[in-house]
Amino acid sequence: MTRVDFYVLADDNPYSRLDLACKLTEKAAGQARRVFIYSRARNLLCDMDDKLWDFRALSFVAHRLLPESHIAGTDDDDPVLLSSDLPGNDRTVLINLDDEVPTFFSRFERTLEIVNKDSAIQEAGRSRYRFYKTRGYPLQHHNL
Repeated sequence: MTRVDFYVLADDNPYSRLDLACKLTEKAAGQARRVFIYSRARNLLCDMDDKLWDFRALSFVAHRLLPESHIAGTDDDDPVLLSSDLPGNDRTVLINLDDEVPTFFSRFERTLEIVNKDSAIQEAGRSRYRFYKTRGYPLQHHNL
């Protein structure tokens, strides 16, 4: 069963979410986990792609932003993929940056949710939390 971790930031800065997503991605990729970063908002994925290139001066996280309407499983060798489409079956960690629970989240060993104090992000996060909880998924909560 998928373990779901909620990371709760103390501010409402949207870039703090991306910074934390970069750190979590770097950590997971460093543990040889294959990461899938998801959002239906293409502009958010583009921002995340840019952040992964330069969030830490002496670090590099091999990743690729997949084109829209990408067919899952075709040429997906990068350890970290960013997409608004369905993932291939070889991924173990999902970082969900969307405001809804992806229908495919249970394919992953772990799903990471990042919320902050922005009212819209917070409310969407609470809704996702209730979704996972009512279905019995193991939940972890991290206040940062």
